[in-house]
Amino acid sequence: MKGKAVHFTNDNGDKLSGILELPVERKPAHFAIFAHCFTCSKDLRAARNITLALSQKGFGVLRFDFTGLGESEGDFEDTNFTSNLNDIAAAAAFLEENYTSPSLLVGHSLGGTAVLMAGSQMESVKAIAAIGAPCEPDHVLKLLKEDIDNIRKEGKATVKLAGREFSIKSHFVEDLEAQGMQRILEDMRGKALLVMHSPQDETVEVINARAIYESAHHPKSFVSLDGADHLLSDKADSLYAGDLIASWVQRYLPAMETPGDEEHSEEQVMARLGEGPFLTEILAGHHHLLADEPESVGGQDLGPSPYDLLTAGLGACTAMTIKMYSNRKEWDLQEVIVHLNYNNDYLEDCENCENEERKIGRFERIIELKGKLDEKQRKRILSIANKCPVHKTLEQGITIETRLKEVDAEKGE
Repeated sequence: MKGKAVHFTNDNGDKLSGILELPVERKPAHFAIFAHCFTCSKDLRAARNITLALSQKGFGVLRFDFTGLGESEGDFEDTNFTSNLNDIAAAAAFLEENYTSPSLLVGHSLGGTAVLMAGSQMESVKAIAAIGAPCEPDHVLKLLKEDIDNIRKEGKATVKLAGREFSIKSHFVEDLEAQGMQRILEDMRGKALLVMHSPQDETVEVINARAIYESAHHPKSFVSLDGADHLLSDKADSLYAGDLIASWVQRYLPAMETPGDEEHSEEQVMARLGEGPFLTEILAGHHHLLADEPESVGGQDLGPSPYDLLTAGLGACTAMTIKMYSNRKEWDLQEVIVHLNYNNDYLEDCENCENEERKIGRFERIIELKGKLDEKQRKRILSIANKCPVHKTLEQGITIETRLKEVDAEKGE
């Protein structure tokens, strides 16, 4: 996933650090802001995975560090919930000035509460997704219950949260207590709401999701993240959440046009590898795909490997060719299933990629046919399978011409 480092200033003059994720075609149909959980950062794996899912659906996504956290300037002890709302407003202003105003806000934990309150005041925002969010900001005070009295008495105290120490001042506590979510939800209309929460969440109990859902107006949806912990530590949970948000929100936004980029308009496929080490985004036509390597070789296993994609291309072409031929003959072919294996080892190939004597690997293809076909028809179909265009291309060999693209010397890209 290719992220662009960006910076913008909040109303206190602090420079906030963000990552802007753009889809491969670089022309997002819509923009979104992701607000991280309390005392976390934009680099939490759950934030990256949710952002990845949205960018795969054509969104530009800005995830940033709140004041005093991650790479953003400012002192955390001088912040409060209101300053978080102001930071989200600053992020939206940055997008409006440089790209397009955000139409979607996504927030995790207290970030979810923040996007609900901030989004209610943003005309451009059409949809809000809250993940594991407290129904009231002062729910966070439960995390500080052993230190509340000391904070009130001394004016501030050092507390340990998630294994790290933070200085919390009394104004932080007072600001949380002064907020009111229910009234805002009751007054908020014309914005779609998605509430996602795990019944097993021990940090923010699922009853908070019920309170948010019941206070809000339609259109609203609830999805249970059953089995997930509060931080969505399991990769599968954050990927599921991201995919679901990306699919859900399209119902409430203007139709996304087929992405276009004049610079790449003549290219059939684009592949982009940024942060990784191997995760690669692919744009094939107007379809977004991912390629990756298994965790056993250092990948994240977020998509098929390059050889899996190559093998899949052969399988798909084989099935389509057989189906087209059978339809033309009006044969009773109800289903065709192509089973494939490729016996080359990708890492071994990479280690020998400069060796011109390297031998080509071997595909094993087993075709399963379902329908009322006689033996003559089945044999003919087997013969036709060998005539599929991808098969013929692989068998006959091709020429690959490679060149470097001209770079902009000033931009270095």
